[in-house]
Amino acid sequence: MYCPNCGKELVELSPNFCSSCGKRIQDIGVGGTPQPSTSAIPPCPTPAFSTFREYQQKKNEERQKYSLGRKRLKHNGKIKVRINVGLMVIQKGGLRPLRGKTVSLTTDPDISSTTLLSQAVKKMKDFNKDVKDGPFLLLYPDGTEVLDLDNRNDPGTSECLTVQSSCCRNYTNLFEPIVIDSEDDVEDLTQDKEKDLSTEEPVEANVQAHEIIAHLALAIDHKKISRFNICRSDVWDGAVRGFQRNTYSDNNDMFIRFNDDAGCFEEGLDTGGPRREFLTLLTSHLRNRPIFDGPSENRYLVYNSRAAREDEYFLAGKMIAVSIVHGGPAPHFLSKNLVNHMIGNPSFSATVEDVKDEEIGKVLQQVLEAESEESLQNVILQNSTMFQTAGCLRSVKACEKQAFVEEYLRWYIIDRNHGGIQRFKDGLASLGFPPALQQHSSVLSPVLCFSAKALTASDLETMFRPDLSPAGSNRRQKESKTLGFWADYLLDSEEKMTAVSLEDLLMFATGLAALPPAGIIPPPRLEFLSDSPFPVANTCANTLKLPFLESYRIFKANMDFGIQNAPGFGCY
Repeated sequence: MYCPNCGKELVELSPNFCSSCGKRIQDIGVGGTPQPSTSAIPPCPTPAFSTFREYQQKKNEERQKYSLGRKRLKHNGKIKVRINVGLMVIQKGGLRPLRGKTVSLTTDPDISSTTLLSQAVKKMKDFNKDVKDGPFLLLYPDGTEVLDLDNRNDPGTSECLTVQSSCCRNYTNLFEPIVIDSEDDVEDLTQDKEKDLSTEEPVEANVQAHEIIAHLALAIDHKKISRFNICRSDVWDGAVRGFQRNTYSDNNDMFIRFNDDAGCFEEGLDTGGPRREFLTLLTSHLRNRPIFDGPSENRYLVYNSRAAREDEYFLAGKMIAVSIVHGGPAPHFLSKNLVNHMIGNPSFSATVEDVKDEEIGKVLQQVLEAESEESLQNVILQNSTMFQTAGCLRSVKACEKQAFVEEYLRWYIIDRNHGGIQRFKDGLASLGFPPALQQHSSVLSPVLCFSAKALTASDLETMFRPDLSPAGSNRRQKESKTLGFWADYLLDSEEKMTAVSLEDLLMFATGLAALPPAGIIPPPRLEFLSDSPFPVANTCANTLKLPFLESYRIFKANMDFGIQNAPGFGCY
């Protein structure tokens, strides 16, 4: 039996007083039935409950009627809830909360996840000035993403969300997650609601190409190398041997050794410069391989029987992916139609100029220039074999001739080359590049396609930061004078007034003829020479050393001569 006042379990069968609270109790039988009191002291009133469990249940019911939770507040008549938000860091074992980075946030319990994220970011930055700018991702303590219930329960978007979420998890380290940690039992989601987290809302990550590529590059094991023996006069042959070697792995670092004209190996260890030069030469050569057709800045894949037998389509895709992830140049010559097809984008826009076959181009131009339906039908019938092969031979009205030509162009560029495109995509799958391309198509698609933006003198002047001597020293005066020569030389190169172009100059200093999507690491530097009249470059350290000369005329002549006569770098 139990004390009706404090709930203490009583050892004796019929005690007069409770050993815990000291209050007088009536005699209660073993079965809980009250017994007549034999004491002269009048008995206590009959208790409201016969057992402590009934008492506890009643108290719980009372608490539920008036308790609003420990952290539920009221502000201007509106109910508020207080939660804790903090930062998490990504380690090899997964996400881990960052100690000392948790703040309290009072907000509306019906707030959307987007608004909550913005409030959490503002609160976090107000209290922690060292928090970097976003983008940020809102997570629960278990690492799952915080989503609005309306979005999670929308069956029309579940398929799309599932595809997007699978990609988002691959790039978790692109974000600094903000975590919700609420101890309010009233505000916690139930287990049934947590099951709906399987379909997550897609995250629009405002990331740049170099950040995505840096994440892909984490898969490279720099303790293992794949060797390439390259001769500059036949880069393709050495590249094919290297990529087809049994010991080659996409996840290994690349070790490049160039052969000079005498057949001897160049001295020196590859710490980046030879690799960048090799990838630059390889990408430049790849543009003109017979597996590609079309304008030089808008190349698409075409079927070539010999290339198919040698699996060149697969190799080309692998070379492009490896070049991008290993810090080399991007192709910048693939057709937008080809890239859109590979990422599943139905967008297609081609012109007759994309067809390099003169006979086919002439026929398509005649179709577009037909002035009447009769002349249009004559052109189609005269070339019925050509259109029948494409599966588009039919009667066409004058208003449909543009769509008819586009239908043929789609077959000519995409459909008839399906086998080669598929093998090219298989090769491009190296180092996880396709998921990144699919997830961030707006960022990575321009990396593959032609870009009209060329190098400028301002780009190189900003990129190469000088290492200067202390101000006021005699050497600092010479360095300042040489920097003026350098700036003028860049302007002359941009205006085609020098023997070398800006691309040649960048190639001489870094082994790259264009800015790579992964960025140039380490950052390019300028140093100064007092013991040589010609420029010297260290492509592994991305360092260009400029000579001290008396006049700009001599500086310009010596720069042209030194870059044009470089033994390897810059000559491509």
